[in-house]
Amino acid sequence: MKIEQIHHVAYRCNDAKETVEWYQRVLNMDFLVAISEDKVPSTKEPDPYMHVFLDAGNGNILAFFEITGKPPMGRDPNTPAWVQHIAFRVADEEALLKAKAEIQAQGIDVIGPTDHDIIKSIYFFDPNGHRLELTCVTGTDETHAKLKELAPEMLDEWARTKQPPRHASFLHEKEFTG
Repeated sequence: MKIEQIHHVAYRCNDAKETVEWYQRVLNMDFLVAISEDKVPSTKEPDPYMHVFLDAGNGNILAFFEITGKPPMGRDPNTPAWVQHIAFRVADEEALLKAKAEIQAQGIDVIGPTDHDIIKSIYFFDPNGHRLELTCVTGTDETHAKLKELAPEMLDEWARTKQPPRHASFLHEKEFTG
């Protein structure tokens, strides 16, 4: 099997119309498709929903479900808010800073930019409480290749110790950070 790309990622929302309008206004996403049914096609469960799809660029689609027949959506209380998020890539640091200013001008709180050595990111929340990240790549091809090479070893060490491996400490050395 060979996966070609993610077709869409779907999340729950409180209000489909509000969500579509927010993503159009704040992130300039085109509204592509709306699907609404009285029951779930895969399970035949009676559960009216509105399923909306937004263009996240380069063939990537972000989708949301508004569901009326279930209790209000919530968060996993055992997972920190920073863990589950949707990250979108922008062209460069200049685009990242411009996006931050545009988002803040709409009254939305933004954290960052945060320098992660290989990317820089800003963070904010959509009206449903989903954490969003805009990021630009700042690491070199050499750095990314070295990280890919180290990934299996780091994962194995994490699996054994459940402690952060230090294999990528080279990121903090000037010659590798560009």
